[in-house]
Amino acid sequence: MEALKQGADALFILLGGIMVLAMHAGFAFLELGTVRRKNQVNALVKILVDFSVSTVVYFMVGYAVAYGNSFFVGAEVLAAKNGYELVKFFFLLTFAAAIPAIISGGIAERARFWPQLIATAVIVGFVYPFFEGIVWNQHFGVQAWIKGLTGEEFHDFAGSVVVHAVGGWIALPAVILLGARSNRYRKDGAISAHPPSSIPFLALGAWILTVGWFGFNVMSAQTLDKISGLVAVNSLMAMVGGTLAALVAGKNDPGFVHNGPLAGLVAVCAGSDLMHPLGALVVGAAAGTVFVVMFTLTQNKWKIDDVLGVWPLHGLCGTLGGLAAGIFGAKALGGLGGVSFGAQVIGTAMGVAWALAGGLVVYGLLKATTGLRLSQEEEYDGADLSIHKISASPEREANW
Repeated sequence: MEALKQGADALFILLGGIMVLAMHAGFAFLELGTVRRKNQVNALVKILVDFSVSTVVYFMVGYAVAYGNSFFVGAEVLAAKNGYELVKFFFLLTFAAAIPAIISGGIAERARFWPQLIATAVIVGFVYPFFEGIVWNQHFGVQAWIKGLTGEEFHDFAGSVVVHAVGGWIALPAVILLGARSNRYRKDGAISAHPPSSIPFLALGAWILTVGWFGFNVMSAQTLDKISGLVAVNSLMAMVGGTLAALVAGKNDPGFVHNGPLAGLVAVCAGSDLMHPLGALVVGAAAGTVFVVMFTLTQNKWKIDDVLGVWPLHGLCGTLGGLAAGIFGAKALGGLGGVSFGAQVIGTAMGVAWALAGGLVVYGLLKATTGLRLSQEEEYDGADLSIHKISASPEREANW
């Protein structure tokens, strides 16, 4: 029976890893559809190569930083318990690799290729797993300190703060340091729209992310005996809440409609194992509204050229999710309880502060040394031709 349980757990978390791996295709197509045509190839290549760099760095360094486990042992040790520790690494890697995938959407269309890979290595090797270890592996006694102060630990079941808020708040200084795309904000005060190149690809990316998210949330149980149908239904309710709120707040704009479910899912991650489904619906709707309002504000009023709106979507909705777990997870609002709003405030604030500091240091140093941005001519030609020497759909005349 024990061997059967070990095998079932390994399969369970492996399937979760595969579902979250598929989400990276969602990141790729969401970015591809949002950027202009001359930057589509770059969007696809960045996500795949960022994931590959993340895998090597997280295997070598990051997983040990977060959980203290090293893979520099014999294969017979790694294969113990059906290789569960290895597939757990695979599952958690897909979370870690989401950080550079999130950042990629914010800095799209004008960022240099190789400096971003350096940033990916540092972020996935240290910045992200350092905070991951604090929240999910009791590092430095921080969770015990929060519990002593508030009565409960900081609760983040599937990463509203650990993954999404951290990714979004790292991206904010990266976007600001990089600067807006050429001609986005003109000297006369006019704003050039830079519309999406493909709504169908944008929608495809959103759908892939949405489907994979059920692996992201449900499989965060990590063992089969801890699986919860409540997590699945709460994820569903938050998804539709975000969609409907973005539909209304975004005045039926398809870009907002397809980012709405993502906003809802980001926000429900932290408390998806605690909330009542109606609470999850409200949280999703709040997140969808926050995304539309703050995306519009950052782009049009504050003139922060965050191409995919990753700070509002992941940074702010992730922050909202961390706080919402302490509200809608409470028994008074139909939740399971065992969560403290004070603990959620402290943990969420720590994640935001760490991510902001990490983003400023990593991208500030890169800007001062290697530089972050394509030249004006390269940006005008597009990242596809400037970096990869090919466009998304090369048109060549046959010479016969």
